[in-house]
Amino acid sequence: MPSGEIVSTALVTALTSAARRAAHPGDDSPSCRGACGGGETVLADRDGGLVVRHGEAVAKAHDPVTDPAGHRARLAVARHPRLAGILLPPLPLPVRELHERPVTAWPYGLPVDPGDPDSAPWEEAAALLARLHSTPPGELPGPLPPMRGPAKAVRAIARMRASAGEHPAAAADAVERAWAGLPAWTRGEAPPPRRDVLCHGDLHLGQLVRHPAPAGPWLLIDIDDLGLGDPAWDLARPAAWYAAGLLAPEVWQRFLGAYTAAHGPAVDRDGDPWARLDIPARALTVQSAALALARAAAERRAPDEVDEAVIDACDRIACLPPEL
Repeated sequence: MPSGEIVSTALVTALTSAARRAAHPGDDSPSCRGACGGGETVLADRDGGLVVRHGEAVAKAHDPVTDPAGHRARLAVARHPRLAGILLPPLPLPVRELHERPVTAWPYGLPVDPGDPDSAPWEEAAALLARLHSTPPGELPGPLPPMRGPAKAVRAIARMRASAGEHPAAAADAVERAWAGLPAWTRGEAPPPRRDVLCHGDLHLGQLVRHPAPAGPWLLIDIDDLGLGDPAWDLARPAAWYAAGLLAPEVWQRFLGAYTAAHGPAVDRDGDPWARLDIPARALTVQSAALALARAAAERRAPDEVDEAVIDACDRIACLPPEL
């Protein structure tokens, strides 16, 4: 067995034990004694994060390159009473590191059903974002780290470049040209125009759960990219999907309307939202296209229909005047 698989197997085993501890605090037995109605489930294993569920608890091994100070600050924010009803708070867990990776535990929440897009909680997501963005940073434990959204775009481009030669050159060229036309702050080369707003950093429907399951309120999860930055970044992915034709206009209007109705500060309520959203939406389009090419190469397949949509959007962006 390759060494990477050995480490992964050992990490899953260790993370399973951590999930059991979180689900049954104070119980040192190796099993749940029938209380959970089943064993463990690996919920996610991608982009540096491994997530295992046991019963009503979830344990996560974070990216090994996670900054320790930023990670501690983000956890403190997630458990702070000021964010109650917005962010899912962590569970106590005596283990803080496994295989040199930070480990956290969380209550299990019911995710968005991918098979029922009509029930997707777009308005709820928008209202939660508006509340998050409106939370004064000075009322939270600090110092707060920067929001990591732009850093993830830089990493996506690096992943695409690392797989060069394994995907269509014309597609990669469109992504590179769109990337080159973005302003320096979106490429991680300069500070963002706003650095005073608490942001999620990686908003999509996979970052919402109902807790308690199955009918509790929707809450935001995943604090890995949480921090101070430009709140427009948190609206940029649905904006990019809308611009690329992947999100219906009426859904986009519902999302944006719910955000402005909740007095979210990312856009002017009575002004043109694209004055603030255009550049972040372009950056998220480029990020999505770069990741699409990298994943297609890793899976040894051609870009699919969704991949092609964001790549085509990059081609259109590349034809626009550069944003400085």
